Amino acid sequence: MSRLKEQYQNEMVDAMIKKFGYKNVMEVPKLDKVVVNMGVGEAKENAKVLESAVKDMETITGQKAVLTKAKNSVANFKIREGMAIGCKTTLRGEKMYEFVDRLINLALPRVRDFRGVNPNAFDGRGNYALGIKEQLIFPEIEYDKVDKVRGMDVIFVTTAKTDEEARYLLTLFNMPFAK
Repeated sequence: MSRLKEQYQNEMVDAMIKKFGYKNVMEVPKLDKVVVNMGVGEAKENAKVLESAVKDMETITGQKAVLTKAKNSVANFKIREGMAIGCKTTLRGEKMYEFVDRLINLALPRVRDFRGVNPNAFDGRGNYALGIKEQLIFPEIEYDKVDKVRGMDVIFVTTAKTDEEARYLLTLFNMPFAK
């Protein structure tokens, strides 16, 4: 079992119970999954771009990426329904905790002029979305082999019912929220 998961199960649960006064351990919110999504707009002209994006995603997450396809056609963007326009990975369990640990402790501190992540990016149901402007902040990515700098979305899905509970849960994971 990973160090982060053990820490969650011991210290975090106690802290959450103290702060919110849960009567049952099963009420305590936990991290359900982390979805990493990369939209690749240039994929409509060049399929090779999507391949390199998928390769980067798999290197970062350590898990196979799934291609995402356009749900409907948009003439202005020259996109047809069913066209592959991005990739995503859903992380759960051990790999999720390992990814969260690497994101918070290694990748985010490497962002230029980093002052913390937006504390208001919660959706109202206890989920948090984080945008990353470049994949180069991850130590696994070799700078010389990158063809183009791409961003990605990281969504933390929790079992928390309110944003306040989710914010406190992510704070216990050492998420660096901006003051």
